[in-house]
Amino acid sequence: MDVQHFRMDRASFELAYRKLIAARAQLTANVGSVACERCVSASLCMFCVDCKQIERCQYCTRCNDCVDCAHCEASRELRSCQHCAQCERCTGSAYLVRCERCDGCSYCFGCVGLTGKDFHILNEPYDRQTYFAMVAQLSRELGLR
Repeated sequence: MDVQHFRMDRASFELAYRKLIAARAQLTANVGSVACERCVSASLCMFCVDCKQIERCQYCTRCNDCVDCAHCEASRELRSCQHCAQCERCTGSAYLVRCERCDGCSYCFGCVGLTGKDFHILNEPYDRQTYFAMVAQLSRELGLR
């Protein structure tokens, strides 16, 4: 299409954009997925259970809108995360529990907005041994596994 002859006003753009979003929300097929149970709109996923709108995930359970994740549970909007539980909007992280908006972190519990941190609880740093002892106690107190 010749850019000089392409014209679209704001209202036409907004209408077309809303239609695309609505159409995406209606997709329910699990395209290219293997052994996913009760998932909706899982694309190229394997062995996931009760997930919605996930892509290229493996062994995830009760996750929504996650991409390139593995072994995550009850999380939303994760990108490239592994072994995260009850987390939201984290990226490139592993072994997080109840964290939000963490990027490039590992072994964090209840942290918010950290980048490149390891062994933190509620955004405070701990040595490895203390971290695991405190997480074991917190997990029992909070009824987590």
